[in-house]
Amino acid sequence: MFAGVSEGALLLAGGANFPDAPPWRGGTKTWHDMVFALADPEGDWQRLGRLPRPNGYGVSVTTPDGVICAGGGDAAGHFREVFRLRKVGDRLQIEPLPPLPRACAQMAGVLLDGTLYLAGGAERPDATEALAVLWSLDLFHPEDGWRERAPCPGPARILATLGAHEGALYLFSGAALKAGADGKPEREWLRDAWQFRPDQGWRRLADLPRVAVAAPGPAPVVEGHLWIIGGDDGAHATFEPKDQHPGFPRDVLAYDPQTNTWAQAGEVPFSLVTTALVEWRGRLVIPGGEARPGKRSPKVWGLDLPR
Repeated sequence: MFAGVSEGALLLAGGANFPDAPPWRGGTKTWHDMVFALADPEGDWQRLGRLPRPNGYGVSVTTPDGVICAGGGDAAGHFREVFRLRKVGDRLQIEPLPPLPRACAQMAGVLLDGTLYLAGGAERPDATEALAVLWSLDLFHPEDGWRERAPCPGPARILATLGAHEGALYLFSGAALKAGADGKPEREWLRDAWQFRPDQGWRRLADLPRVAVAAPGPAPVVEGHLWIIGGDDGAHATFEPKDQHPGFPRDVLAYDPQTNTWAQAGEVPFSLVTTALVEWRGRLVIPGGEARPGKRSPKVWGLDLPR
């Protein structure tokens, strides 16, 4: 889903699931357009409105003016559209923003110093090569449109995680794409890490201790460390029987930019990937996501941040 905060409320929008059965038992993935709002953590969800069309697997970031949603797609294709969601009383307001240079889904995104950055992704659902791109949109001057920046020197990737800290972007893990023997896309699991400074470019960092594809993003900064919460390490990519898949890693990886080192920061009580992470009311919030292949979770988890 897209997720973020507007008018003090948590907004969740769109997404996809398998409402009837998992794909290996004939289930069909269904995309959604509903937008929900939660004004208070102990309150009830409100149906706020609908997206312009069903949409999932894009990027969402919270800004002081609402939730920006970029790209995404459905079963037929990926989208270029970018828009801002606002909660205005009991209704939803949608403001169009400049479209992406190319259709894109499964990319990573984060806000840094008033500029939205997007990295990687795929142009089509059946793409056998990821996009080697880094795009930026100055939110103080959105009318100038998207700017193409130097892409990461590493492999092009989908489902990476971006974070931002002290004037720099951090790009973690993800999966490269290639054509398999049947011509369909296959993943190559990555655990490299990179830093990008707008005035200096890219430099490689210490590799992650393990692969972490589709971890909840953007990566939060907690006590000076960038956290990667779970993510798919690929260890059970071919697990059978699929109905008994054990889920994804639950450990939290903490990157220290000062020492360029990784450490563990405990575990979480859930196994969720391909979902967003939102900071709301002093908490890190992870809404929904993929608990295991073919299974989506309705739960919303929160972790109180250190004071």
